[in-house]
Amino acid sequence: MKTRFAPSPTGYLHLGHAFAALTAYEFARASDKPFVLRIEDIDQTRCRSEYEAAIFEDLAWLGLVWEEPVRRQSEHFDDYAAALARLERFGVCYPCFCTRREIAEEIAAAVDAPHGPEGPHYPGTCRALAPQDRALRMQTEAYAVRLDLAKAQQHLGRAFHFDEQGRGPGGETGSLYAEPQLLGDVVLARKELPASYHLAAVVDDALQNIELVTRGEDLFHATHIQRLLQELLGLPAPVYAHHRLILDKTGKKFSKRDQVMTLRGLRAGGVTPADIRKRLGLYARPA
Repeated sequence: MKTRFAPSPTGYLHLGHAFAALTAYEFARASDKPFVLRIEDIDQTRCRSEYEAAIFEDLAWLGLVWEEPVRRQSEHFDDYAAALARLERFGVCYPCFCTRREIAEEIAAAVDAPHGPEGPHYPGTCRALAPQDRALRMQTEAYAVRLDLAKAQQHLGRAFHFDEQGRGPGGETGSLYAEPQLLGDVVLARKELPASYHLAAVVDDALQNIELVTRGEDLFHATHIQRLLQELLGLPAPVYAHHRLILDKTGKKFSKRDQVMTLRGLRAGGVTPADIRKRLGLYARPA
């Protein structure tokens, strides 16, 4: 099945990235389908060209070959803006003017603030603003565009599922009903950026004909909201295969800040691609 690996060029790749990339690559290779490399560089304030160049270098060193041309999200803002405009026409999103501090304070003050697997939900402060107030504030204030989850589910009017061929953090697998309420009114875009991760990912996967999404189990719950966006936008649903995370000796995920454990650092220390595969518990790739 056609798969993809979609890193953000905000630092050097580490062992966790290597496991994700190799897992996706081997799925594609097993079915003689293309492996796609996508550069998720919407946030231009954090992305750097040297990190993008290092992504290509590291993946080539691991022995991966990908479909050309490589899609860079920063070159396709119109695609995301068109998808967002469609959701706005459906009436399933709204501008949110709350700062992170204001959101945190309101959650802390609430007696029964709703929570999900990724933490407290946005409390809905801006959801009921009058249209004229929204229009005036959008002219002068920074804002995020949030999904109105209740309206989105009402607009869709049906339940839907996704095919999980891997396992979620709780062992979830098989045909699963999507539960977008687990994440609440997520951010879809910002005034200065045309899309969040959720919106950009579903648009890109559809445009690139991705058949299988492999990624770490920490993104399992994102699948629920992304399936909702796919249904709203009439986009095809890929199969999903979430996998285990690669953790350091303390049990934490590897960080791009840990330069010693980056692929670049390991390579400089004499580690080979075969060593990487062995360390990750992957079978050696035949010549």
